[in-house]
Amino acid sequence: MKQPELGKKVSDLRKAKGLTQEELVEKCNLNVRTIQRIEAGEVSPRTYTIKAIFEALEYHWEKDSEMDSQSAEKPSPLLYISIGAAIIYFFLSILEIGMEQEFLGGEVSFSLIGYTLIKAGTYFFYILFLLGWLKLTLRFPNRILTIALWVMVGANVIWFIIDMIALFTDVFSIGDYYMIKVSSFGFIFAFLGFGYLGYKKEFSSMATIMGVLLILAGVLMFTGIGVFLALIPWTLAEIVQIGLMIYLIQKIGSKKTPDFTV
Repeated sequence: MKQPELGKKVSDLRKAKGLTQEELVEKCNLNVRTIQRIEAGEVSPRTYTIKAIFEALEYHWEKDSEMDSQSAEKPSPLLYISIGAAIIYFFLSILEIGMEQEFLGGEVSFSLIGYTLIKAGTYFFYILFLLGWLKLTLRFPNRILTIALWVMVGANVIWFIIDMIALFTDVFSIGDYYMIKVSSFGFIFAFLGFGYLGYKKEFSSMATIMGVLLILAGVLMFTGIGVFLALIPWTLAEIVQIGLMIYLIQKIGSKKTPDFTV
């Protein structure tokens, strides 16, 4: 049984027994906050937590468990597409950074169309990667990360439009706003880092390392004093992001569900 159905089931059974949340936690040796978040559908508890709650409510939970295992959830194709998009984005972004620096320097050795295609590809594949993470947050709830991901998607769309205007009109040039763009992305990368830290309890060192790397890269970019230095933690964070996405895909459909209680 998945959320939010699980939370509603627990709430209905508790109320049918005439129990308050405080009385239920005394029976199953949990804390009130855990019960509140489960009933609200905010977390997906481990099997032993579900067992303890249902046994306290005298409900035969094994039948639901068997039904869930027979109809295991399959990862969305978007997640696999996102992994491929992340790898393509990684190489395109490095190429784009080099081309952008050359473009800003005024000595261009490539065509405008080629530069535009590289830039468009970088934005497109990164947004695909972000959409994959948004899909994962539906299965592994993380409110801060969800907000940060949507902010990053919006920023990419906006800056892509601005870049296209700068490349094909005389309204302004990329150099006029380059540092503003870098600083804005730095701020959002740091925001994403804090979001990923929300997974540190469930996924331990992997989420912690990624969160810290993104925050470090974001701070370096936001201040403008370490833009190229930021590429080091950013590159490492990108690799860990792909690794964590693969790990979470493997978790989907497994019989054991991660505990998202705090």
